[in-house]
Amino acid sequence: MERTVPTKREAIAILDRGDRAVRQLVDALPPPARTLTGIGSGAWSPLDLVGHLESWERHALEALDAWGRGERAPLDRALELRGLNGLNADNVAAAAELKPAALLRRSKETHAVLVAAVRAIPADAWVRPPLTRGRPLALRVGSILGGPKGPYRHADAHLPSLHEFVAMRAR
Repeated sequence: MERTVPTKREAIAILDRGDRAVRQLVDALPPPARTLTGIGSGAWSPLDLVGHLESWERHALEALDAWGRGERAPLDRALELRGLNGLNADNVAAAAELKPAALLRRSKETHAVLVAAVRAIPADAWVRPPLTRGRPLALRVGSILGGPKGPYRHADAHLPSLHEFVAMRAR
């Protein structure tokens, strides 16, 4: 069953709420704890999670850019080549190359650019497929940034394990 198309305002509110929750939880940790593993299955640190979420926001921006040129989203090809787990591993490894402050800054900047890009999408384009057929743009972007609870809820999928991690290690 197809989901209801969220408004741009709703999508931005969901994205901002998730981003804010992740930032507040990471900020509650002493800096050394931000690089300790233990999130989810135990393999990621809070900063790995930040890098993971930021990479998916970049994938959404790249998709919007490609669709604006009438091209396929680069994410589609990357998923075909690497699969979801491989792509996530690559993205987390790339983010781990950054110093923590640089990663947090890049994440904040990427989020701001994404929100601005969503705001800039014309209302008629928001409800049309990005290419010639398929789901509306709002749902395509929402699926890139989505989770089990729905479009744009990627951060929500990771909040329970981040909450648990922070509860055990907060200042």
